[in-house]
Amino acid sequence: MVVLAGYTDLIQIYEGTNSQVYRAQRLDNKQSVILKFLNQEYPTSEQIRRYKQEYHLTCQLDSPSIIKAYSLEKYQRSYAIALEDFGGISLKQWLEKCQELSVEEFLFLAIAITESLGEIHKLHIIHKDINPSNIVFNPETKELKIIDFGISTKLSRENPTLKNPNVLEGTLAYISPEQTGRMNRGLDYRTDFYSLGVTFYEMLSGKLPFESSDALELVHCHLAKNPPAIISKEKLNKIEIPQIITDIVMKLMAKNAEDRYQSADGLKADLEECRRQLKGTGNINSFTLGQQDISDRFQIPQKLYGREEEISTLLEAFERVVETGEVELMMVTGYSGVGKSSLVQELYKPITVCRGYFISGKFYQFQHNIPYSAIVGAFRGLIGLLLGESRDRLQRWREKLLKALGSNGQIIIDVIPEVELIIGKQPPVPILGANESQNRFNLIFGNFIRVFSKRSHPLTIFLDDLQWADLASLRLIEQILFAEKTEYLLLLGAYRNNEVDVGHPLLNYLEIIQKNYKIIQEITLQPLSQKEIASLIGDTLNQIQGTSYLAELVWQKTGGNPFLSINFYKNCLMKIYCNLTVN
Repeated sequence: MVVLAGYTDLIQIYEGTNSQVYRAQRLDNKQSVILKFLNQEYPTSEQIRRYKQEYHLTCQLDSPSIIKAYSLEKYQRSYAIALEDFGGISLKQWLEKCQELSVEEFLFLAIAITESLGEIHKLHIIHKDINPSNIVFNPETKELKIIDFGISTKLSRENPTLKNPNVLEGTLAYISPEQTGRMNRGLDYRTDFYSLGVTFYEMLSGKLPFESSDALELVHCHLAKNPPAIISKEKLNKIEIPQIITDIVMKLMAKNAEDRYQSADGLKADLEECRRQLKGTGNINSFTLGQQDISDRFQIPQKLYGREEEISTLLEAFERVVETGEVELMMVTGYSGVGKSSLVQELYKPITVCRGYFISGKFYQFQHNIPYSAIVGAFRGLIGLLLGESRDRLQRWREKLLKALGSNGQIIIDVIPEVELIIGKQPPVPILGANESQNRFNLIFGNFIRVFSKRSHPLTIFLDDLQWADLASLRLIEQILFAEKTEYLLLLGAYRNNEVDVGHPLLNYLEIIQKNYKIIQEITLQPLSQKEIASLIGDTLNQIQGTSYLAELVWQKTGGNPFLSINFYKNCLMKIYCNLTVN
């Protein structure tokens, strides 16, 4: 039984994987409130951080369309959030009870949700978890509010590749292609429009567009599959859904953010036009969508410019690995900021389509004393993904790992402690001399890697900033490449060629690999040309004429370095915008 000081009459109204929700009454003023508790007796520091973030973000959202947060209460080893109670239930619960949802009712709800989401976006907050469980509706008063800001971000754009692309944030059935972290695209407020599209789809059809218990399969669907046609629920007396409403949902669920609605106001205008026609004539005729859809912020297109040939080379290497099962090594070189990581991340989508794994690690300049840091970091991310799979799949991974590692599982646990959560505690290993211990580690780690590099799920490992790699890591890379049993592995390395001189350990090892293994493919990235910068500017402004002067200025100031060019260009746009606002 839950007891919280200062509150009485706690009645549970919801229990999910992460939280428990109660309706209660405050003792001091008899006010009815909603209490939200974390569903873990011993929450992690990250869970506590997100919980506090949810409270503080909710407090900033002063809008009748968004749930109010009253207080953050200390509860045992965690916290409880006291929230506004306006007598609502989640939209998910209401839809399950609803026997009939007319087109008129759908439009009312859709407009109300869009208004709430617009209020959130005006405060530069990306919700990142829009779904029927996080929308609360009072059928009596017709009030509707959005809740749950646990993973929300207060910024205009987020780059999910800064995080672990194998760790998914949000409710998987509703997240956008870019939010999966496997599309090499930054995350901005338009991710919420995709989730809203999935929500509308479910409201109209009674089911999700993509359904699977396999996380990778769902990710693949979001990335590459078109949703089935919307067919209204049978219990709705086969109400016919107007084509224009279906078109609105499909526009929201476009794979590329540029093809979705660009503002909540534009979406609301189209929904209101549907309601106006329905009220006036009883029908909704087709009209051009997005006529009032004007974004209030600059959006630089999220694609790579001037890298077509390099992308093709990279994709061909991955396809060879998938088709032949061979091991390939490819190096990507260039100055800092030239786009090495961005190029490699173009593989996210094809790897997911092939049900493969992509893992990445980065070496740091002042961590030479930590052996294998980037390699271990990459595999810790993969283990984190596996731990989120079903019990049956986790058991299969346990069997595969135990078979590959034998009695040497503790060697892997010593560097990747999370592996113990899959294979359990392992016996200690005999102590050997330094050289023997090193050779044993390389052998066992090679066996460990081969568990994940299979025909059914090829493995791509990306190691960044190899110019700072320690010698132990370089030896391990060499061992992996020479191991005859290794298959279906693409090893990608990136380094700054201006920081690697003759005699550098990395070049020495690459020379050894070329002599004893095979030719190493190399992609050397060059700065962008003035023409390519002009294309980027033209796409941003939706015009080609009049961009040459700005392109020349950006190119002269940055030398065509992509990172510097984009940031300088953003600053130019902000100065122009500020001047227009002041004048």
